[in-house]
Amino acid sequence: MEDTTAEFSKDELATADHTLTHRVKVSVACKTDLGRIRENNEDKFEYFIPEDESTLAARGAVFVVCDGMGGHAAGQIASELTAKTFIDVYLNHTASSPQDAARAAVAAANRYVLDIGRQIPGRSGMGTTLSALIVWADRAITVQVGDSRIYRLRDGILEQLSVDHTFVEEQVRLGAMSRDDAEQSPYAHVLTRAVGVEESITPDVEERELKAGDVFLLCSDGLTNHVQDDEIRILLESSPSTAVWKLVNAALMDGGRDNVTALAVRIDSIEPV
Repeated sequence: MEDTTAEFSKDELATADHTLTHRVKVSVACKTDLGRIRENNEDKFEYFIPEDESTLAARGAVFVVCDGMGGHAAGQIASELTAKTFIDVYLNHTASSPQDAARAAVAAANRYVLDIGRQIPGRSGMGTTLSALIVWADRAITVQVGDSRIYRLRDGILEQLSVDHTFVEEQVRLGAMSRDDAEQSPYAHVLTRAVGVEESITPDVEERELKAGDVFLLCSDGLTNHVQDDEIRILLESSPSTAVWKLVNAALMDGGRDNVTALAVRIDSIEPV
């Protein structure tokens, strides 16, 4: 899918009055695949691009990738619930700032998944990652929980904007483990944060400037386990539709041991109002 918008009722947006300051045109494309081994897809992507100016001014456009866990389809339920709840609460929350609305949306998704896991046999312990990009005025806001990733390609340079919430990544940051050892560790994918696992959760919420020509990639670890950053950089230089197809196919060609999801957002133009 590319250059696609969705409808949303202006009356459902319960936010303070905002004035649109920038018009941002984006191209977006998404692809997900079961992989070569898994029997069900626990990855989920969603996005919402408002058309009315009040919603654009207050919340901008939002893009989400989740990677569920839990077995017996519980991971699929967790990622579905989280993606939908995050977007719904983010758009409708009364907080004046997108950052506060995003934090509230993560908290709401966390409570929902945790409650469902406790109430329904077979779904105990389910959870999910959440990586979100919010394009708001001339700013990019990232929201991160877990080890799915958010990248930005700018002027030919690929940068990982998100930080993996894993045991080994924490060890690397503390200086207790080298990067090479971390990549080979059997604990490489042990999460330290996930939606729906604990009573409370603290997402990483960061704001950056937005530039025309930026390309963002949200992806599950089924992609990054197989495709190195150098190849990601090269493939992201294609159009969003071509990029996500080539990225997912590259992961499948390397073995496709997990579900694979890629969502690419290209900033085509930013015009002050």
